Amino acid sequence: MSKKVVLAFSGGLDTSYCAKYLSETLAYEVHAVTINTGGFDKEDEVLLKEKAEKLGVASYRFVDASEKYYNDCVKYLIFGNVLKNNTYPLSVSAERTIQAQTIAEVALEIGADAIAHGSTGAGNDQVRFDLMFQVMCPKIEIITPIRDLSLSREDEIQFLKNHNYEMDFDKAKYSINKGLWGTSVGGKETLTSQNYLPEEAFPSQIEKTEPSPLEIEFKNGELFSVNGEMFSHPVLAIQKIEELASPYGIGRDIHVGDTIVGIKGRVGFEAAAASIIIKAHHLLEKHTLSKYQQTIKSQLSDWYGNWLHEALFLDPVMRNIESFLQDSQKTVNGKVFITLHPYRFILNGIESENDLMSSKFGSYGEENLAWSGEDVKGFTKILSNSLNIYHQVNKLN
Repeated sequence: MSKKVVLAFSGGLDTSYCAKYLSETLAYEVHAVTINTGGFDKEDEVLLKEKAEKLGVASYRFVDASEKYYNDCVKYLIFGNVLKNNTYPLSVSAERTIQAQTIAEVALEIGADAIAHGSTGAGNDQVRFDLMFQVMCPKIEIITPIRDLSLSREDEIQFLKNHNYEMDFDKAKYSINKGLWGTSVGGKETLTSQNYLPEEAFPSQIEKTEPSPLEIEFKNGELFSVNGEMFSHPVLAIQKIEELASPYGIGRDIHVGDTIVGIKGRVGFEAAAASIIIKAHHLLEKHTLSKYQQTIKSQLSDWYGNWLHEALFLDPVMRNIESFLQDSQKTVNGKVFITLHPYRFILNGIESENDLMSSKFGSYGEENLAWSGEDVKGFTKILSNSLNIYHQVNKLN
């Protein structure tokens, strides 16, 4: 009997080549699997199934992992207000983690002899897939034809044509990867250090120019309402915000960062919903968390985002940080009021029963109700004591 291989299948040139190469050249029984982390709709599902069957795979499976993606990963990126290098909402790195994990689960389920993916040897994804597979199913062989054979695009196209497979081989000017938490955009400009992406590179074009209000509501840090409409799962609320905000071209930028393999890289992205949700959630936390909760949480969140980016999602410390983040959200309840504009948004303010900026305790710079001027004099004297000792001993002015 032929050996079984589970192929992480996106329907693009690389994974189409892998499907044919694995079956025709290596004689594997190919089981193609697409993991949807919010980037595909029902029409895409049908087209992907047709492509896979045309390539002659033994079976095809479309797994909707959008809710798993949110529950296991995105939720904590929101709790932590995570923006890699203060810019990037970790759109691709987060979804690759969940895609790889789900592919591994399918491979174990069907008793596969091998797992294959279409990563090249140049980027982060090869590490994310390989590491997840090595930890979750260490006895299963990993096959990476594009990386191992150092194939050019032209090599792949010619191989598919030689095996009577036709598809649209015209390379798009820009590489687009869409998911629940944002869409990455790569092109010739992102290979430089100085050029920004042109307007036409972004999938969502400007369709609205008049400002419009947006009201989103959180309970225990999780999004559940948009403009008064309740949603059964936060994934649906995220998609609603994306629908409302993307026509304004909100959430566009270019991320510059350090890759896992040790080189600098640039990637463009648009992430309207992610940008708005993270900033709105952060504003709500400023009103509802203590000073030291915010201080410690920001440090742990930074580590969480970095380790997720670098393929270390399965390290147990990540579960420890998630427990802290989850516990910190007990009082993060309330509404955030936003105004959408072309290319930007304004956070107008919040309304929360847990708002610590309560007038009954005083108004900053205006009125104090919980202390007197004499209290402040004594407090300041004690606060300055250690500094006075230091400067007197060391004779510093």
